[in-house]
Amino acid sequence: MKRLLHYIKEWLFPSKCILCRSLLMPEESDLCRRCRAETDEYPQGKLKLQFIDRTAAVWYYKDNVRKSLHRYKFNRCRFLAEPFGRLMAMKLLTSEMADADLVTWVPVSSIRKFFRGYDQDELLAEVISRELGIPCVRLLCKVRHNRPQSRISGYARRRANVLGVYKAVEFPQISGKRILLVDDILTTGATASECARVLLTAGAEQVNCAVVASAHHNNP
Repeated sequence: MKRLLHYIKEWLFPSKCILCRSLLMPEESDLCRRCRAETDEYPQGKLKLQFIDRTAAVWYYKDNVRKSLHRYKFNRCRFLAEPFGRLMAMKLLTSEMADADLVTWVPVSSIRKFFRGYDQDELLAEVISRELGIPCVRLLCKVRHNRPQSRISGYARRRANVLGVYKAVEFPQISGKRILLVDDILTTGATASECARVLLTAGAEQVNCAVVASAHHNNP
């Protein structure tokens, strides 16, 4: 019965590449052969961010990756959390960053979550947690609904926009823990750095960061 339902689902809703949206062949999963071969992977060890020990990104934030992430964030394509999260987990394994004690995420405001219908980073964190077997815990909350970072240019202005926006949630086991912080996109890194600063101030031993995609540049 399960197999029959699977075939019916595939017939009604055939699997598509998460980047270019072309139909997948039976032997393909998440990505078509062309996107898997031609999409630029982000190199290991390139990202250096304040307050963050190590950072890993799957791809560069451009072209079909950028379009796919926009669909995920703004067009209610929450199903993309599963393949994005799996690919992030694979990247973490190859980057030797799968040794965290806890997984958490960069939270959106309650207002933005209400209108979007979900917190995109929370969904990614849950998938990574399941794939790597690391507990996923809400360690941060957003205490102020600030302007979207995407509408602000320059590291200094983005840094000022997120200063004091996040606070650590009471969690007695955070002290001395290695935290994996999950975000969807890194541009200047101001948001991730501020979240890491808050976690370190709350007693975390180390904060690493994982994202789906990162912009070309490194430090501000």
